[in-house]
Amino acid sequence: MSVQEYLNKHMLSRKIEDAVNAAVRAKSPDPVLFISNHMRKAVPSVITKIKARQILDSRGIPTVEVDLFTHKGMFRASVPSGDPSGMYEALELRDGDKGTYLGNSVNRAIKNINERISEALVGMDPILQSQIDQAMIDLDKTEKKGELGANAILAVSIAACKAGAVEKEVPLYKHIADLAGKTNLTLPVPAFTVISGGKHAGNNLAIQDIMILPIGASSFGEALQMGSETYHHLKAVIAEKYGAHGCNVGEDGGLAPNISSIREGLDLVKEAINRTGYNEKIKMAIDVAATDFCKGTKYDLDFKSPNKSGQNFKSGEDMIEMYKELCADYPIVSIEDPFDKEDWEHTKSVLQICQQVVGDDLLMSNPKRIERAIHDSTCNALLLKINQIGTVTEAIEVVKLANDVPWGVVISHRSGETEDSFIADLSVGLASGQIKAGAPCRGERLAKYNQLLHIEEELGDHAIYAGEDYRQCL
Repeated sequence: MSVQEYLNKHMLSRKIEDAVNAAVRAKSPDPVLFISNHMRKAVPSVITKIKARQILDSRGIPTVEVDLFTHKGMFRASVPSGDPSGMYEALELRDGDKGTYLGNSVNRAIKNINERISEALVGMDPILQSQIDQAMIDLDKTEKKGELGANAILAVSIAACKAGAVEKEVPLYKHIADLAGKTNLTLPVPAFTVISGGKHAGNNLAIQDIMILPIGASSFGEALQMGSETYHHLKAVIAEKYGAHGCNVGEDGGLAPNISSIREGLDLVKEAINRTGYNEKIKMAIDVAATDFCKGTKYDLDFKSPNKSGQNFKSGEDMIEMYKELCADYPIVSIEDPFDKEDWEHTKSVLQICQQVVGDDLLMSNPKRIERAIHDSTCNALLLKINQIGTVTEAIEVVKLANDVPWGVVISHRSGETEDSFIADLSVGLASGQIKAGAPCRGERLAKYNQLLHIEEELGDHAIYAGEDYRQCL
């Protein structure tokens, strides 16, 4: 017997003896169950097995799902996916075989988890999130996680985070708060997508989303009610004006009537809000996603209309004037990606127009680009997409960067989502103040909103809804 084996044996014997003595002292009616529970708490759990598989996301495209096992049970996580935005984000690993799922299958990422990542992590304590994430980063050895795949690494990172919470016997959001050094658990203001356009819908609307923010609600539950009621009133408004076919939805669940102008969409939403009677309690936001229709130094607002494309080009100055007029005429409090991802100067100008300017394609959750934007005062809010960075630990670190400025933080879903509700707990644990999880319809979107209802109920009298402080929940 080796020294380590001898120590392990005698430490276990000591823990069994302690458990028996505790059962005697407690005069337990079921000493076997008491001893079992006592031992479970006494013996630290470790990762015993990791198994991955390929599943489909909300668009019917393959993604990665992981089951991570410890002595406390099995913990499942799946990762979202979006349209790759460029060279600055962590890389998804896909197989590229056009004969299988049109090249989108993720069998190489699955193999990396089942073989290389599993071998590296089995035996580690799931509480040690940063060590687990660093072990995978070190194993990958590339800047953008291209060897193992950010989709492989993130799935394991999230599963480990869930296991760590159970090991500590705390809710997932509380474990995340502990990892981030946060004490103020906060329910976020939801940015509900109500009209979809851009690449996410088949209409002629150039911008990607028109959203509503129920900042005047007194609780998250009331905010969800406001969002749902507005959404259904909007369906009625659209059906009256365009017929039932106008109520088709985009990838994120937003309604997608065949409109081509931003004003037309905002007018529809404004009428829906009026019908709810909430009025001042609900603000608007737009995700322009301007990179998608930037042509050199011009912006083609008719890029989705073949007959008109090229006829409605706007310069950067034209776009700024348009944003000024929209913010004057509608209760818009947030604009996301108003210009191309490399158009830093024009983006900076929008800070004088709108309360919040959110960087998505501009930042790509990349620490270096975030630091540049902070230094240059380019925007004042971070859109965090965890699959763009690749681990829970790194997501926490970039949120700390944003908090230090301080910026607003929006935890975001992706166009390709799963039923995993992790970002709901992430938003509460990091006290982000804002979450963007799509429309108040479709199961993969509602999984996040319904989890926030669960969290609010669990927190009870301690539940705090960000409301009008949605930008300053630090």
